[in-house]
Amino acid sequence: MGRARLAELHGVATSYDPAPGRTVQVPEDTVVAVLAALGVDASTPRSVREALDRHDARRRDLLLPPCVVLRPGKAPRLSLPEGTALRVRPEGGAPHPWGRAADGSLPADGPLTALTALPPGAHTLLAEAPDGRRATAPLIVAPDRMPLSPVRSHGFLVQLYSLLSARSWGMGDLGDLADLAAWSGRALGAGFVQINPLHAAVPGTPAAPTDPSPYRPSSRRFPDPVHLRIEDVPEYAHLRGRARERADQLLEAAAALRDSVLREGALIDRDAVWALKREALELVRTVPLSPGRRAAYCDFLAERGQALEDHALWCALAETHGPEWRAWPDGLADPRSAGTARARAEHLDRTDFHCWLAWLTDTQLAAAQRAAREAGMGIGLVHDLAVGVHPSGADAWALQDVFASGMSIGAPPDAFNSRGQDWGLPPWRPDALAATGYAPYRDLLRGLLRHAGALRIDHVMGLFRLWWVPEGREPTEGCYVRYDAEAMLGALALEAHRAGAVVIGEDLGTVEPGVREELERRGVLGTSVMWFERNYDGAGAARPLAPEEWRADCLATVTTHDLPSTAARLTGDHVELRHRLGLLSRPLAEERAADAVEVAEWLGLLGRLGLLPEGPGDEEAAVKAVHRFLLRTPAKMVGVWLPDAVGDRRPQNLPGTWDQYPNWRLPIADAEGRPMSLEELVASPRLRALMDEVALLAPRPSGEPAS
Repeated sequence: MGRARLAELHGVATSYDPAPGRTVQVPEDTVVAVLAALGVDASTPRSVREALDRHDARRRDLLLPPCVVLRPGKAPRLSLPEGTALRVRPEGGAPHPWGRAADGSLPADGPLTALTALPPGAHTLLAEAPDGRRATAPLIVAPDRMPLSPVRSHGFLVQLYSLLSARSWGMGDLGDLADLAAWSGRALGAGFVQINPLHAAVPGTPAAPTDPSPYRPSSRRFPDPVHLRIEDVPEYAHLRGRARERADQLLEAAAALRDSVLREGALIDRDAVWALKREALELVRTVPLSPGRRAAYCDFLAERGQALEDHALWCALAETHGPEWRAWPDGLADPRSAGTARARAEHLDRTDFHCWLAWLTDTQLAAAQRAAREAGMGIGLVHDLAVGVHPSGADAWALQDVFASGMSIGAPPDAFNSRGQDWGLPPWRPDALAATGYAPYRDLLRGLLRHAGALRIDHVMGLFRLWWVPEGREPTEGCYVRYDAEAMLGALALEAHRAGAVVIGEDLGTVEPGVREELERRGVLGTSVMWFERNYDGAGAARPLAPEEWRADCLATVTTHDLPSTAARLTGDHVELRHRLGLLSRPLAEERAADAVEVAEWLGLLGRLGLLPEGPGDEEAAVKAVHRFLLRTPAKMVGVWLPDAVGDRRPQNLPGTWDQYPNWRLPIADAEGRPMSLEELVASPRLRALMDEVALLAPRPSGEPAS
């Protein structure tokens, strides 16, 4: 009983409900391990009693909580001794007194209520009790809701690496992104382009290539320079002599690499691309920056501060010692050790190189967003925030105090996966985040929103709770750990407000009751994928939702990067692929039959709605029809998976596979599997015919019904 109470006090769940009416108890040793990761010893009855006593004593002595988060018009719930004086140090300003709390002489809207009149920002609250105790706490004043786009819009969803042009060096880059945004905004009236996470990856080694998944990054705080368009770096044009000759040779090698992907069927090789780009960038770095460029670089260094210095140092040390920082010598595993301080001095040049790369990437991201907005896009780039970071990466090294050691996040067993999931990503420690005023989380958001019109948050349910799996245990032996959703959403709202950015939450899969409703109240758009939109509340089989039954506050799509393409879904090709790879959980004939029934249900609905005038049996017409359906919904944003526009049948990622399928390494291809360049995509009659239909979604006030 004592351990259960201790777990509850620290947000650790001792049971979970995998299905309505079914409760599963969490193993005791899991609870002990998770509490230990939170700095609480619960291994014996005595340690549990002592931990409870310490918690009660701290609560009695606590004048202010670790962090205070409030919204306009909603006073914080603080238990203050009578006569406590409060002051606020506004963000960037001097302390301001707010009087005495709970002394009976103040009007009803006393100092606690007055706090809600503060402008949005990350302030500091100071308290002094009559007995002389003093306390300070971060005070986050957040807008009530996220910003929303005033008009309904459509746009492409694309994995940037898959978007190769005639100028790419073997994979899509930021120049290609700017071109796609400029063309689709001007020619198609698109309002946004959503891309995969561009986070910095853990670098590969001769024995272990770079993990191509954009969802297991080294750092979410900085983008990967592999996305740079080398020729767009201004200093590239000033290479001379042997440096110019070598740069031209690298350009020829890059062209050969690009052609191997677009013309010869080769897979995208991220490490080969980076080897060419890194050598070219080493040459470009020999060209001095102009005075204006130097000043801009210095501003970037000052603005990104310690976070950038830590990231760049990790990159420099990884060049010497490999990316697994736990195996580094001389105390380097600790970013604040004396040995690391010496390493900073010894690696100044390489650290500066990686700072410079981060700056170049930032400038090209800014140029891509600028191109999107100049093309008339109301939103522009939609960046993607992965749910976590690689345990061997730069963020896990630099931010060890706020990540839970020995833990990984994942998902509990459910109807679709009886073994649960372990994603191999360390979770935030909720207590450590609160103690810092959510500074690492806010800094992360601020960096991602620098050049974004919107931010997609992968597994947005993680703002409320995450499934923690102790190291060495099966995912079935994990448990939920709760986060302060009011604080997590408040910090998100603050940074989105500052950036003027829309927020989209990926809320597919198992969602705790009340979470979608709270996200909607706070202005976070959901993600609605057509194949999943069914009425599960009635008796019998769940029927497809009619368009008017869809929620308005969402990004509506037909598919995603983790699902079959629309052509593959309509034809059943995705079932055959999973059968060939041994991924089916039932006989092929049963899977085919079930899939055919599902597709027939949707095609039947499309026919009854008059959205398939071409009749059955026409794949391209059916792809148009499902997008006509999306336009009938009230969704504020409608996304078109770019490969769908040209009939690509291959998924970009096939969950449940590793080396059996080339996840994250395929270029966009046509219906026959022939890779297509950006230039070929924009000239595709099939793409233009589909987008002519989607372009009927002219910008109008969001929420206004479609015609």
